[in-house]
Amino acid sequence: MGNDAETEEQAGKGRGRAGGGRPEPGVLLIYSAGAARLEAIPLEDGAIELGRGPLGASGAVTLGDSVVSRKHARLSHAAARWTVRDLGSRNGTAVDGVTLAGEYVGGAPRVVRVGDSLFLPVDDIRRFRGAAVEVNERMVMGPTLGEAWQALARAAASGETVHLSGESGTGKELAAEAFHRLGPCANGPLVAVNCATIPEGVAERLLFGARKGAYSGAVADSDGHLQAAHGGTLFLDEVAELSLSVQAKLLRVLETHEVMALGASHARTVDIRVCTATHTNLRAEVARGTFREDLYFRIGKPEVALPPLRERRCEVPWLIERALAAFTPALSAHVSLIEECLVRPWPGNLRELNAELRAAAQRAQSLKSPTVEAVHLSPTAGARFDAAATQPARPTAAARVPEKSDIESALHQANGNVSAAARALGLHRNQLRRWMHKHGLD
Repeated sequence: MGNDAETEEQAGKGRGRAGGGRPEPGVLLIYSAGAARLEAIPLEDGAIELGRGPLGASGAVTLGDSVVSRKHARLSHAAARWTVRDLGSRNGTAVDGVTLAGEYVGGAPRVVRVGDSLFLPVDDIRRFRGAAVEVNERMVMGPTLGEAWQALARAAASGETVHLSGESGTGKELAAEAFHRLGPCANGPLVAVNCATIPEGVAERLLFGARKGAYSGAVADSDGHLQAAHGGTLFLDEVAELSLSVQAKLLRVLETHEVMALGASHARTVDIRVCTATHTNLRAEVARGTFREDLYFRIGKPEVALPPLRERRCEVPWLIERALAAFTPALSAHVSLIEECLVRPWPGNLRELNAELRAAAQRAQSLKSPTVEAVHLSPTAGARFDAAATQPARPTAAARVPEKSDIESALHQANGNVSAAARALGLHRNQLRRWMHKHGLD
């Protein structure tokens, strides 16, 4: 089975605590017996046996999962490929949400389920040793996001600007708040502006202000966002949406620390730090001629890239717990929900995950279920926007046409629901019905 999503462990190669040297494959235990965890377990002689007893060479990690068999599954790594084999367990082993029928051989799976415990196979575990997931009132931060926050803290301490890059929904607003809070202007104002929402033709007035009579309807002097941010931080989200003429004036402000309002005869000195953000590649915008090269050189560095959710999968159990608690403390997460969320790519990242979890919680509540399960998620939740496919992309456990046993297992897990079984197998329900007919399954 191929894994086309960039994973947390792949994205982290060569950065963070791991440094240089030979990669050390291992597994991350992120959920067991109803609780989120983060335990890094290296392989011993290229393999690890998962079961009820102590795990790993040190034996310091135990599952406490009554659903796990004494000898449940074996994971091994050789020549950049993983092998997952069930050891005749009572409840089976699942790879990426599909119960194994035989063994899995391929790249690092997104998630392996053993009983009610979830593991992430990683190609290099060194950067996760001793790591933790920090949960506070604003966010959940695992080791990968923590590295981005460390870079943000360095930028806040040493410079006047920072540029945030990353996909939509990765938390650029929180990062801008952190840049402001960690810098010398923390007691000043933080003024946030979404450049994409500024109506055409008024950006200059809103950003730089205007004097009375500068244009029709200007009946009084008005300050712009730059004057309002004096002594603090100006956050320009989607900065690439600004017109070239406004970009030129912004560059002048950054170079001179002076703002010339529309209709003004004298410039006003401002003391501001500037945080910018885009979900697109700013260098590519420069190449297309839609963003000024000189402004890029002024604000494009240092750049802090915010990792997408698929690179922060060890945080997912905590994120789900947090989202459900915010909806209602009466609901808890079933292991199947966490497993399913780990499998899907989530192009909308945290924003999409939280919205879909609220919707799933509402479905569970309407069905009077005490837990939110995978079946309560919308079929399109976390799926890529692909006109050719309406279901979340997921290869089967053996990267081939599903065997009869695969289909039987998926149908059993879905309680006979063909649509749910099709989602688990990464098929359209009509395609699954054809394979059911071929195998003589009713």
